Amino acid sequence: MALSINEIKSGLTILLDDQVWVVLEAQHIKPGKGAAFTRAKMRNMKTSNVQDRTFRGDEKIEEAFVDERKLQYQYTSGDICHFMDQETYEDLGIPRESVGDGVKFLKDNLEVTAYSYKDDILSVNLPNFVIFEVVQTEPGIRGDTAKSGTKPAEVETRAVVQVPLFINVGDHIKVDTRTGGYVERA
Repeated sequence: MALSINEIKSGLTILLDDQVWVVLEAQHIKPGKGAAFTRAKMRNMKTSNVQDRTFRGDEKIEEAFVDERKLQYQYTSGDICHFMDQETYEDLGIPRESVGDGVKFLKDNLEVTAYSYKDDILSVNLPNFVIFEVVQTEPGIRGDTAKSGTKPAEVETRAVVQVPLFINVGDHIKVDTRTGGYVERA
């Protein structure tokens, strides 16, 4: 369905140059002289590149209908991450590039959200916070709870997270998967 530039708003998914983009910001501008136009900041759903673009009044934009699917992580084999669709119980092999940096935080049975367009997986979003067990770190020193300072800790998925000095092996920690940072002890 073709949309006019007046219908562009944030959150809308559009198709440009055979790529699916999500509009992050849209600003409709009607100058005193000349035709109206829309400035949009968009993110490519497959590559995560951000682009600014100006749409003129006579342009028509194609809306892309993106499906949201709930998946459960199973295992990784080579460059393919395997997920199970929560509705159809179908096994889906998704390339590591579609998962992005979040691949280091995938643990067994983790539920994720995948976005697809015409059965092509565009991206996989992990939950914002995941709880991990610390499997390796330097021992904590008594009395270090008030000091600021961090040390590296390896969690069960082999990802390394900077944690406070009082965290020990066997502790469970909450990690922000968007930044890869420690949030709190769980």
